Amino acid sequence: MAVYNYDVVVLGSGPAGEGAAMNAAKAGRKVAMVDSRRQVGGNCTHLGTIPSKALRHSVRQIMQFNTNPMFRAIGEPRWFSFPDVLKSAEKVISKQVASRTGYYARNRVDLFFGTGSFADEQTVEVVCANGVVEKLVAKHIIIATGSRPYRPADIDFHHPRIYDSDTILSLGHTPRKLIIYGAGVIGCEYASIFSGLGVLVELVDNRDQLLSFLDSEISQALSYHFSNHNITVRHNEEYDRVEGLDNGVILHLKSGKKIKADALLWCNGRTGNTDKLGMENIGVKVNSRGQIEVDENYRTCVTNIYGAGDVIGWPSLASAAHDQGRSAAGSIVDNGSWRYVNDVPTGIYTIPEISSIGKNEHELTKAKVPYEVGKAFFKSMARAQIAGEPQGMLKILFHRETLEVLGVHCFGYQASEIVHIGQAIMNQPGEQNTLKYFVNTTFNYPTMAEAYRVAAYDGLNRLF
Repeated sequence: MAVYNYDVVVLGSGPAGEGAAMNAAKAGRKVAMVDSRRQVGGNCTHLGTIPSKALRHSVRQIMQFNTNPMFRAIGEPRWFSFPDVLKSAEKVISKQVASRTGYYARNRVDLFFGTGSFADEQTVEVVCANGVVEKLVAKHIIIATGSRPYRPADIDFHHPRIYDSDTILSLGHTPRKLIIYGAGVIGCEYASIFSGLGVLVELVDNRDQLLSFLDSEISQALSYHFSNHNITVRHNEEYDRVEGLDNGVILHLKSGKKIKADALLWCNGRTGNTDKLGMENIGVKVNSRGQIEVDENYRTCVTNIYGAGDVIGWPSLASAAHDQGRSAAGSIVDNGSWRYVNDVPTGIYTIPEISSIGKNEHELTKAKVPYEVGKAFFKSMARAQIAGEPQGMLKILFHRETLEVLGVHCFGYQASEIVHIGQAIMNQPGEQNTLKYFVNTTFNYPTMAEAYRVAAYDGLNRLF
């Protein structure tokens, strides 16, 4: 057994692990990265964010081709299978792996591919694929092992018609009808993807509103859009059991209803990847979801062990995970890069996409904040008309007395890009956070960004 000494060992090469490793390495520390795959990138690159967003992009292109009158003049609509569309995602994955592998080489970070677990508070043992065991001794260790889909024990995920958000990437056919259980972010994103391929989708939600954490008007817009695109949303339903058949699946609901489809995609909850880490050897406890608790410095109850990314829970977004990992390493190297990551925009890659930051109307009303609303509807925006993307709007919530921007909510074309302009203004100190910025700034024309100017005028016109 070979023994290696490091300043920092990082477990998991997803966004959190990569952010941690790069920050520590740039601060002059000797760093090792451990990952259970034979390639870097973590679940984000191989199973989650990258493949699902690449799938979404391809499906959106197909939808544009099949609905744009210009294309209809030169040919009939085309049908694409799920495996065909998945090939484009695989190309992106390989490019991401190549780029990220280069980051580790340039920054002299050693890579160990195998299953890592704690022998004690300063020692990680890595069992490699060939059975060789490597021992890594480190002053500090960062846990960034991510999460995986939660799998209830009473559902047979080995059945060829039952999938979760990881195994759906191995789907070898295109179902005519698909049940998606769980209408959270992942469930809604895959509902958009499959409906874009012409699949009839039954989206089962155990709440009374889609994505209830969103501004209610945005949630309602998504629900309406789904109803027009082969997606039936069933609210306030819970599964009783899942029956796998040779030619499909039957979902039995506690309400007494039964739904039959060609396949079922389970998208209800995530579990932290901590079960193989030997946490009992270091005294770090995990909750019922396999997540570890950290303080604002991303330190666990063991002072030299840190955690970041999905394995610590909220907000379970790749964007935040990278910054959490970087901040965890910043706490170790003390180079001024630490920050508590709480200014996180929501990005939901449905078709059309959704993004928001700050307070919503319900929260401001409950807090008795005197706010007003400014809106810009994309159907009137030149850039949206050119792109053939008329659905959606930008909504700005602002204080009616100080004009401070309190929240930005966007549904539609390029929403995940648009939101960052509002985020930048909201982060300005004092009176520099003002709605007046949008009317006193010249925006390129035509752009989606000019929706801020339109929404600001709309809001100011509501004041008296």
